[in-house]
Amino acid sequence: MNRKKVLLMGKSGSGKTSMRSIIFANFIARDTRRLGATIDVEHSHVRLLGNLVLNLWDCGGQEAFMENYFASQRDNIFRNVEVLIYVFDVESRELEKDLHYYQSCLEAILQNSPEAKIFCLVHKMDLVQEDQRDLIFTEREEDLKKLSKPLDCTCFRTSIWDETLYKAWSSIVYMLIPNVKDMESSLNEFAEILDADEVLLFEKATFLVISHAQRHQHRDVHRFEKISNIIKQFKLSCSKLAAHFQSMEVRNSNFSAFIDVFTANTYVMVILSDSQIPSEAILINIRNARKHFEKLERESQQNRPAFGR
Repeated sequence: MNRKKVLLMGKSGSGKTSMRSIIFANFIARDTRRLGATIDVEHSHVRLLGNLVLNLWDCGGQEAFMENYFASQRDNIFRNVEVLIYVFDVESRELEKDLHYYQSCLEAILQNSPEAKIFCLVHKMDLVQEDQRDLIFTEREEDLKKLSKPLDCTCFRTSIWDETLYKAWSSIVYMLIPNVKDMESSLNEFAEILDADEVLLFEKATFLVISHAQRHQHRDVHRFEKISNIIKQFKLSCSKLAAHFQSMEVRNSNFSAFIDVFTANTYVMVILSDSQIPSEAILINIRNARKHFEKLERESQQNRPAFGR
């Protein structure tokens, strides 16, 4: 089993457990209101792509717990960490304290897991006036990048009410997937064969985009995350009716789009601007490509020690 330890940290009430529940536990945004505060550390194991397992440590953000993480639990919490995700409430009135705890996390990471990847999520951006969001996020990003040195940190703006949450978590999961470059290369070949505008690969349980091939520019840079969000919600609606989501086809005069089960762990989406191509031809090509991508997944699992720690 290829296990990756992921720390999810931040002040109490910053939204850590809500985002985890939406991405990994099939919650919808409005249902997260009934979630209580995390007590100490909640452990969950999330299986992605067969043998890849995220060992997710959701660390409660109350002051007493935070102090404990840096003292008596320091080695246990911060040893063998693959990814640190630190969540900041953009409207926090205790920013200095938040930054102090973040810096303490970085010091512990440098000491125990210096190769860990660092992600900062500036969360609850929906509470900021729309015309101020870019400015506020840019200022926070600059401050966090300076504070993080000598480590590198990647920052995302997020909200549970829109697609930004999927963008951030897709980027994080993408970084953890072994042989993702081989997968992208094969997707590009597949897109060429189909003469497709784009081909997307989604992780089956979370519907996060884990790989894509793009042959034509598109003006909406957030389209992947929007699709993840829409299809995830549709899947949840199906499950409430005891129905199983298998595939979908959307066709109009401008394009055709197909979503279908691909491998045991993925869905594929194919978008074509030529809407005259028969559905049967696309579905046959999807079926024929399955064996190749299933082989890639098997090789990823067999070769996993080369990528592990």
